[in-house]
Amino acid sequence: VQAMAAHVPFVVAIYKIELPPADADKIKRELSERGVLIEEWGGQIPCAEISAKTGQGIDHLLELLLIVAELLELQANPYKKARGTIVEAHLDKGRGAVATVLVQEGTLCVGEPFITGVHSGRVRALLDEHGQRVEEAKPSVPVQVLGLPGVPQAGDTFAVANSEREAKDLSQRRHLIKREQDHRKLRTVTLSDLHDQIQQGHIQELRVVVKGDVDGSVEAIAEELGRIIHEEVRVNVIHSAVGAISESDVLLAAASNAILLGFHVNTQPSARDLAVQEGVEIRNYRIIYEVIEDVRAALAGLLAPTTEEQVVGRAEIRQIFTSSRMGTIGGCLVQDGTIVRSNQVRILRDGQVVFTGELTSLRRFKDDVREVSEGFECGMGFAGFDDISEGDIVESLVVVETERTL
Repeated sequence: VQAMAAHVPFVVAIYKIELPPADADKIKRELSERGVLIEEWGGQIPCAEISAKTGQGIDHLLELLLIVAELLELQANPYKKARGTIVEAHLDKGRGAVATVLVQEGTLCVGEPFITGVHSGRVRALLDEHGQRVEEAKPSVPVQVLGLPGVPQAGDTFAVANSEREAKDLSQRRHLIKREQDHRKLRTVTLSDLHDQIQQGHIQELRVVVKGDVDGSVEAIAEELGRIIHEEVRVNVIHSAVGAISESDVLLAAASNAILLGFHVNTQPSARDLAVQEGVEIRNYRIIYEVIEDVRAALAGLLAPTTEEQVVGRAEIRQIFTSSRMGTIGGCLVQDGTIVRSNQVRILRDGQVVFTGELTSLRRFKDDVREVSEGFECGMGFAGFDDISEGDIVESLVVVETERTL
């Protein structure tokens, strides 16, 4: 309907036709009721029935797209500066920020300066759909771009600049505009007392900051949260981005009276401490459905008691030992709090979780102990996990039950 209103040519693809309940005729009938009449029914809209699982109809769909593009004389100039759109972006542990760019005009080459969103840089490498390095990408070709200083958002325009200086100046101006837009009056709120504030008329909207592992997930969460409707309050996603929850995210949440929602990401220790000082609530999730349902329940004031994960101890692995009887042991120094033998632990490496589970042993010298406090050394063994490295961070976790909180 939106494409028709904008007078944009399109092709209809009816997918998942391999499933038993699939009824292509029903879909075509519903399309006709909405003014979309396909060629088979005497209209002008091309239609293909496809299955991504079996590959059925894919060749026909590609043929239709080529025919429509040829009839419309859709062409791009490959001899100008490249310009395209960010399709997906994420933070890769070994390669840093990686963005999938669909080149729409011009030819993108390795080494060219670029600007996308608030980020600027120089193309360090281009990878094709097979992960192989290429030297250039022409119009209509998707490539992964390496060399970004940060993770852009899906939908951002990716453009080659005349020079690296020009790209950097534009990036700085955009950063300044973004900071001004993010500036808010300092207030804090938690979902546990949201309902009371609604009843007292103290709040008209719930502001949230969303951080996730990939831009597709972040975009999906932000879009779903925006669809939540409440008669007295609305959800306002003031910022969404890819990466771990940092101090800047906490400061933004504090200044904006917002709550931080993390999806498949961790919270930097310094950000966690700052959140406690500023009274900012941070919640982490692994399932999008749970994010949406918890926010929806909070808006309605229907949250039941739930469990919350808290970090009560933090240690760094300084040395690694092996034992024929106990396997791999990490020699650790407790840097903060207390490591408790019965608590669940997780291991962080470069900010990413590599293990979550139980301790098989906790020792001081040769003695088994129940806990080790800050400033003391100890040895730890991890259930079913021997791939530890020096510099890994071990966090001791407790699960507490809290009332009416997200």
